Amino acid sequence: MRKMFVLLTLLLAMVSVRAAVNINSATAQQLQSLPNIGTVKAQAIVEYRNAHGPFASTADIMKVKGIGKATYEKLQYEISVSGSTASPAVSRSASGQRRARPATAVK
Repeated sequence: MRKMFVLLTLLLAMVSVRAAVNINSATAQQLQSLPNIGTVKAQAIVEYRNAHGPFASTADIMKVKGIGKATYEKLQYEISVSGSTASPAVSRSASGQRRARPATAVK
């Protein structure tokens, strides 16, 4: 029983609560913390936002060239159009790949 408690405590300590990235105010660097968003797509989001104004809904991100339904479905629970954006804290494995994180539903 004690081992289960210790294991549970360790698991809870490893899980970090992550704020959604506000696609209306995030920097290109902060946008890159999102799944499937690299340098090129992050810059495209910033340029689209600068040219067309703020996104009205998270689904509007699909108006950005290179971001389709499949990409949106992977990041829809990690983005918002209001609120603040936390500093980018991309979690990477030893091989340098991004690690999957539990999504926080914030819209």
